[in-house]
Amino acid sequence: MRAPRFWWRETPTLLARLLQPLGHLYGQITLRRMRRPGADAGLRVICVGNFIAGGAGKTPTAIAIARLLAERGEKPFVLMRGYGGRLAGPVEVDPDRHRAADVGDEPLLMARHARTVIARDRVAGARLARGLGASLVVMDDGLQNPSLLKQLKLAVVDGSAGAGNGLCLPAGPLRAPLSEQIEETDAIVVIGPGDPGDRVAAIARAAKKPVLSATLKPADAAIARLHGQKVVALSGIGRPEKFVATLREAGASVAAELAHGDHHAYTESDVAAAIAAARAHSALVATTEKDWTKLAPLWPADALNSLVVVPVALVFAEPAEIDGLLAILRRAGSALPPAFQSQSSS
Repeated sequence: MRAPRFWWRETPTLLARLLQPLGHLYGQITLRRMRRPGADAGLRVICVGNFIAGGAGKTPTAIAIARLLAERGEKPFVLMRGYGGRLAGPVEVDPDRHRAADVGDEPLLMARHARTVIARDRVAGARLARGLGASLVVMDDGLQNPSLLKQLKLAVVDGSAGAGNGLCLPAGPLRAPLSEQIEETDAIVVIGPGDPGDRVAAIARAAKKPVLSATLKPADAAIARLHGQKVVALSGIGRPEKFVATLREAGASVAAELAHGDHHAYTESDVAAAIAAARAHSALVATTEKDWTKLAPLWPADALNSLVVVPVALVFAEPAEIDGLLAILRRAGSALPPAFQSQSSS
């Protein structure tokens, strides 16, 4: 499913205004749900979520945080819902045994970077992670899900999208009113430049919430292959235009775009169409690491040389800022100490 374009207009359109009463009701229901107390699963929980429906960069952020924690001696597990997979969980994702149809595309990607559990029941998933030896859980998505007690709540914001038109679903992309959601978080992470992200950051700073800046950096090997090449951009993600921008920033010329809805279930005909488009344009096919989790079983071996998978990694502009938040969390037990509360409000 692709998000409607009118969501991203800075000034709400007539359609958005007509839908605004529904959005107000939806946002208030979500906000009340967000504020319900969660269950203590017996270990610390970091939630990496976002304010809007659709992609904002949660998964790369969760990967980066899990890596930072592992480097500091923790045993982090990532907890995900498993959207798009048939398994309800709780189950640990095994990249050698599971397919995207089993556990979802994002968990399959995540499991290549950190030990990952999927569970529709987040409390059961956190308890499984604890039983498997986790010292803490990084919860990818779930900022609006009240089931688990969270010791640190981070909201990820795409700098080029921000909060869209500032309205709640279905009138806009917000899951609940922006200011109230910011009050329910401990810090925000703005990924990439852009006026929309700057506006969200300004609201967060006015609410005395820490604002961390970050960028998504493609892998060096992918940049080397893309530079100076014509490519067909193949993706099934929330914001395909971001992937196209990444390709152009890496020095590629985008000859064609094949953009499917987020979590698209690829077929052999999709693969054949992508390969045919690349041949017609004398180009390579470029795709995301997330899409490759579903494309890999379908891609013919004799066409691999025309394919470029483009992994991205999140890089914090000021590593000391995220280190400071994580250091406080690592010292916390079942609840954050007063020192964190004062830092969050400074």
